[in-house]
Amino acid sequence: MGRGKLRIYLGAAPGVGKTYAMLSEAHRRVERGTDCVVAFVEHHDRPRTEVMLHGLEQVLRRRLEYRGGVFPEMDLDAVLARRPQVALVDELAHTNIPGSRHAKRWQDVEELLAAGVDVISTVNIQHLESLGDVVESITGVRQQETVPDEVVRRADQVELVDMSPEALRRRMAHGNIYKPDKVDAALSNYFRPGNLTALRELALLWVADRVDAHLTQYRSDHRVSRIWGSRERIVVGLTGGPEGRTLIRRAARLAEKGAGGEVLAVYIARSDGLTSVSPKELAMQRTLVEDLGGTFHHVVGDDIPAALLAFARGVNATQIVLGSSRRKTWQYVFGPGVGATVARESGPDLDVHIVTHDEVAKGRGLPVARGARLGRSRRAWGWIAGVAGPPFLAALLNTVDLGLANDMLLFLALTVAAALLGGLLPALASAAVGSLLLNYFYTPPLHRWTIADPKNIVAIVIFVAVGVAVASVVDLAARRTHQAARLRAESEILSFLAGNVLRGETGLEDLLERVRETFGMESAALLERASDVEPWTCAGRVGQGRPVERPDEADVDMPVGDHMALALTGRVLPAEDRRVLAAFAAQAAVVLDRRRLQEEADRARTLAEGNRIRTALLAAVSHDLRTPLAGIKAAVTSLRSEDVEWSEEDRAELLEGIEEGADRLDHLVGNLLDMSRLQTGTVTPLIREIDLDEVVPMALGGVPEASVDLDVPETLPMVGVDPGLLERAMANLVENAVKYSPSGTPVLVAASALADRVEVRVVDRGPGVPDEAKGRIFEPFQRYGDAPRGAGVGLGLAVARGFAEAMGGTLDAEDTPGGGLTMVLTLRAAGPRPELPHAAEHAAQPERQTS
Repeated sequence: MGRGKLRIYLGAAPGVGKTYAMLSEAHRRVERGTDCVVAFVEHHDRPRTEVMLHGLEQVLRRRLEYRGGVFPEMDLDAVLARRPQVALVDELAHTNIPGSRHAKRWQDVEELLAAGVDVISTVNIQHLESLGDVVESITGVRQQETVPDEVVRRADQVELVDMSPEALRRRMAHGNIYKPDKVDAALSNYFRPGNLTALRELALLWVADRVDAHLTQYRSDHRVSRIWGSRERIVVGLTGGPEGRTLIRRAARLAEKGAGGEVLAVYIARSDGLTSVSPKELAMQRTLVEDLGGTFHHVVGDDIPAALLAFARGVNATQIVLGSSRRKTWQYVFGPGVGATVARESGPDLDVHIVTHDEVAKGRGLPVARGARLGRSRRAWGWIAGVAGPPFLAALLNTVDLGLANDMLLFLALTVAAALLGGLLPALASAAVGSLLLNYFYTPPLHRWTIADPKNIVAIVIFVAVGVAVASVVDLAARRTHQAARLRAESEILSFLAGNVLRGETGLEDLLERVRETFGMESAALLERASDVEPWTCAGRVGQGRPVERPDEADVDMPVGDHMALALTGRVLPAEDRRVLAAFAAQAAVVLDRRRLQEEADRARTLAEGNRIRTALLAAVSHDLRTPLAGIKAAVTSLRSEDVEWSEEDRAELLEGIEEGADRLDHLVGNLLDMSRLQTGTVTPLIREIDLDEVVPMALGGVPEASVDLDVPETLPMVGVDPGLLERAMANLVENAVKYSPSGTPVLVAASALADRVEVRVVDRGPGVPDEAKGRIFEPFQRYGDAPRGAGVGLGLAVARGFAEAMGGTLDAEDTPGGGLTMVLTLRAAGPRPELPHAAEHAAQPERQTS
């Protein structure tokens, strides 16, 4: 059976109608014959919601005891045994009572989905984990019950249950949400109009982002190239010039005018001719756009306007921001420019903004290499000069008599001009037409296609040879210019790639995304196989194009060695692009190898650490574990000896020695096992909310009475910890402090709250530890000073710090004022102390509220 489907009703605040909408959907499904049951629904004594439960089958709830009270929870086993088609599970972010199978209700839902049961649930926007800080800044209340965003994003359907703040407050005032005695407090605190408006905006934007992701996927799957203006996406065209920062700021202001606006800055590098670009300026612009919340993109395109429009349509942009041209007035004779071309070809669904700036009409500093080699317009002028120029010149020379030598020089000058403009072919055409006209009009016999004087034949041959030579030089220079421009574009791309590596963007997926974006492809994948007979497997893939399982299925494939290939889909790349693609492919292979080497290094490091631990364990066993064992054996041997008559006092003393040795042995073995678990990564804390005064006293059982003064106020907030790990950590800290504290001087264990943390300080008046040694005392198998071998194997503090960090806390050592050492254990506060563990609602901020 496949995985079940999850449908979530999302609301901005309690009382908007999520539970009512969920129950209405259940009634509709039951009427259609769907097997639907109520696994857990909380109506909060709201009459209209309670009425909706009538006619629906309800699974009996479990009753769990906690702190003297009995609380109902969803009976997960009963729901799985009933195995309905659809289960209604209210309050997705709810924290279960201790003793339940899972700590959170969303984990119960995950188990139902894995069993093939469809689930309908509810959640408020303030319970999404990523929005905790935002909600706290709005309402002043920190949410204690949260659900990971990914759980909600993976839902097959999320439906927003919306209501205006005014309507929700009216519903509150009428008593439809809370009981009358709580209405006034709720309206003046959590349910203030500003709070509700902000929470509503959060919910709308979150759902809009999810819809936008689905829209992008749909456009990719159906190859929709036409822009759908569902949200404002503004593309900024950068040239690398100083005006780019002005354009980025202007685009950011445009994006701020529409909710959810997005800025994408793109720099298009021409593969066949680049203007001079300052890498420093481009880096500054990249930093600026990222600081403003936008993204930077680098694309190669032969035709800049076409590449810019293709990028804009590919990201479903609604606006393009370009700067006014920096060309001087006379330069417009070569064409309308990028801005005008983009505006003309953008179509009705894409707005183009031309922004003025301080660099307008100041020129670009260096000439721009145009077109492929000489460019189309230049070649056109070359053909005009080569074909139409000679007849025009002949018509002019027929009106005057300059002599054959001058006529030939003029025709040669025209041929050179054609060569300079259009290259080899226009020059050849000019030489051919010019030689024919010279022969017909100016060499005897006139007006005949013959040459009487052999010297004139030599002159015409020289004339043609000079034209061809000049044209060849011009053509060769154009080729070299094109090659230099191409290499410059490639070096810029490779420099950009190297910059990504230096910035730490070395993930395989990041690199593949850069490949896909640079070459304008739909998808990029790195394929590999173990041998020629093995099937291809995908080591990494990005993009939304069709999945490629073999290199020959891709539009472009670049082999990397014998058993690896980079496969791209979207279009066929020209041959000159494959050199840069080969560099990307080689880098992808290096990144993949580095990732695997890092994994192997991590495994080797783990094994080496394990070997070190085992060696240290053997060293510890050699003495520290033998000592209590030897004492126990000696005492037992003495007691069993028939040669000596032991008095009751002697027997009691020997038994006490056996007990002390066994306790020491148990303590040592416990620390060794705990350290082994920490080093091998098998410690999995079970975090739950608990009071410190329930755990700390239990950790004092291993020390003599009156050796510890305890100061843990009952008003402290609860902490999120694993009680077992916290008890072991505290026990080690207290035993260490008592060991080094002077006789008759008790150790102080005090706790206090600080912001969202709780500090537990274990203070002794012993010799203390120098600053340079404070870090070493937390390392395994370290004993500070001249502690005797029998005092332990030096694991207590290492285990305590490991447990603290496993629970998300810290453990540090400080000097005690007046002498001694203070261990500071910092833990995460779970929130204020509630009267009940999973509290019902309260007026200021309901912990768990559904409509």
